[in-house]
Amino acid sequence: MKFATKAVHAGLVTDKTTGAISTPIYQTTTFRHPELGRSTGYDYSRTQNPTRKAAEEAVAALEEGHAGFAFASGMAAISAILMLYQPGDHLIITEDCYGGTYRIMDKIFSQFGLTVTFVDTSSLEEVRQALQPATKAILLETPTNPLMKIADIRAITAIARQHTPQPVHVIVDNTFLSPYFQQPLTLGADIVFHSGTKYLSGHNDVVCGLVVAGDPALCEKIGFIQNATGAILGPQDSWLLLRGIKTLAIRSRQHEKNAQAVAEWLTTHPSVTKVYYPGLANHPGKEIQAAQASGYGGMLSFTVDHPRLPAQVLRKVKVLQFAESLGGVESLITFPAVQTHADIPADIRERLGISDCLLRLSVGIEDVEDIIADLAQALEQ
Repeated sequence: MKFATKAVHAGLVTDKTTGAISTPIYQTTTFRHPELGRSTGYDYSRTQNPTRKAAEEAVAALEEGHAGFAFASGMAAISAILMLYQPGDHLIITEDCYGGTYRIMDKIFSQFGLTVTFVDTSSLEEVRQALQPATKAILLETPTNPLMKIADIRAITAIARQHTPQPVHVIVDNTFLSPYFQQPLTLGADIVFHSGTKYLSGHNDVVCGLVVAGDPALCEKIGFIQNATGAILGPQDSWLLLRGIKTLAIRSRQHEKNAQAVAEWLTTHPSVTKVYYPGLANHPGKEIQAAQASGYGGMLSFTVDHPRLPAQVLRKVKVLQFAESLGGVESLITFPAVQTHADIPADIRERLGISDCLLRLSVGIEDVEDIIADLAQALEQ
């Protein structure tokens, strides 16, 4: 089946008894055993729930993986991934990553003996130089949040496979593009994860995280961690995720169409000094993006010419909503330096380009003329 068909059929007729088109919400904690030594396949909802299983199977199918795992949030998902590693292990992580990723490594997992080197993963040389004998994983964002840098997943996977004394895992945060535009496992990555709160759910009404892996042995380890630590997605939220996935393809096409138009318009505005969007002809890494993904997504960032202007824009927007998160049908605008990336030290933010003049847009599916008109009036000085 083609991608759009897979998405629409996610969880379809999972209840064979009734033939229900919509996956039932199994709001139950436990399941009756037919007799001693026999199970229906479900025992306790932390271990597995039929609604969650349908959502996990849907995401695994869309990412072309062996198995999927649904967590209570994106941060719960990345926490489970990090639990694969031992004290003394070293990780390489994209330097301009989501602030929550930086925070959990800097403040939480560093206490348990994991070490990390943050590098510009759009540079293969920086990735090579950061490798150590203790390196166990390379964690990528591509495009990055919020500067939209592109990492070459195939090339980094090749570097990881050649590492001694053992190959290292390549882990990709695929939140910005979703499996509609990019499928990292088909490019050689070992693990892909999402804040499913974003494009997969798509309606700003559920918080969840997803992990998919291709290797059965690795999936078994992730499944053990999910069950042992218990940060699972509940049945109601699993149903909302499934419902969102059904329109992922059609939403993604409109997100991208609108984002391309907004990005091109922003490049012409006199108060805008730089636009970060992979679909622009002069965007660094555009050729890599075109080779490893089928599109450019709905996320973009831009800088303005005066540090007083972001506060004005955030105050004046009407169609765009000044709110955290991304990937919903509504257009959202955020100020990364004080919101999503506030946990990154100011000197590092400034070095990376996450400045007091940078704004990030999650371009929704509204009429693009309304989005552009709203930005025009908000930017007027």
